[in-house]
Amino acid sequence: MKAIVCTKYGPPEVLQIKEVEKPTPKDNEVLIKIHASAVTVSDCIVRSGKVNILLWIPMRIFVGFRRPRRSILGLELAGEIEKIGKDIKRFKKGDQVFAFTGRKFGTYAEYTCMREDGLFMPDDGLVAIKPTNASYEEAASVPSRGTLALYFIRKGNIQKGQKVLIYGASGGVGTFAVQLARYYGAEVTGVCSTTNLELVKSLGADQVIDYTKEDFTKSSQAYDVIFDAVGKTSLSRSKGALKEKGFYLSVRSSTSEKAENLLFLKELIEAEKIRSIIDRCYPLEQTAEAHRYVEAGHKKGNVVINVRHSNLL
Repeated sequence: MKAIVCTKYGPPEVLQIKEVEKPTPKDNEVLIKIHASAVTVSDCIVRSGKVNILLWIPMRIFVGFRRPRRSILGLELAGEIEKIGKDIKRFKKGDQVFAFTGRKFGTYAEYTCMREDGLFMPDDGLVAIKPTNASYEEAASVPSRGTLALYFIRKGNIQKGQKVLIYGASGGVGTFAVQLARYYGAEVTGVCSTTNLELVKSLGADQVIDYTKEDFTKSSQAYDVIFDAVGKTSLSRSKGALKEKGFYLSVRSSTSEKAENLLFLKELIEAEKIRSIIDRCYPLEQTAEAHRYVEAGHKKGNVVINVRHSNLL
């Protein structure tokens, strides 16, 4: 099968397309024919190996010291189950699924194997039937960015009528966060660049702030929750814009994915309460170019990899 292989840390050019052995599922695994994957900021950090000095050792323990321990990167996918192991109970051949692979990585490829109940622990790898009204490309962007947004929106304990500010509202996490905050009844203010104002409004934001023209920390408005969806602000900077008992949340803090969160997002998508925003799609062969675009820091919503399969045996 074709896969994008990363044998060392470095710039996008370290991602090379190669022919590798197609995996075979174990008794407790499913073989997934991948139709779409997503490229996130997290993927770019893993590939480059560049992180804050305080996070260098934890990351290398997680990913690999001299090179990525898993040479095929990628964390989320949407595809079709081609084969199941004899112990599989929840899925059958032909099921259309979306998944977060966790420490296994492996989504920059034509196929991957996953346990139906996670990899090292139940919530490390997540796989579920994808939303019926979402394309493979739309579904592929949900498992990590969507669950991440949901985690923080719930952590903020958002109540109906509260004022919530989403910083980085046009990004992969931010676009989901705006919609989820609205779903829970909040009055949402989105912060983004000039070119993305209309996009954020279309997602349901009540107010939008162009950060190139206005600093939200210097306005007279105070918020119950400030969620930094891109990790570029700080509590010390944002404190003046919080109400007395307000919450400041940032994607830079630790999170955990939960299977029930993925299923909840599936229900919201099928009910047309939220949707995935796709900026660009690249073929598998151009994964390095997709990384380069994401690293530039100007994407709107999500960047997706299309995995095209030959019908030849």
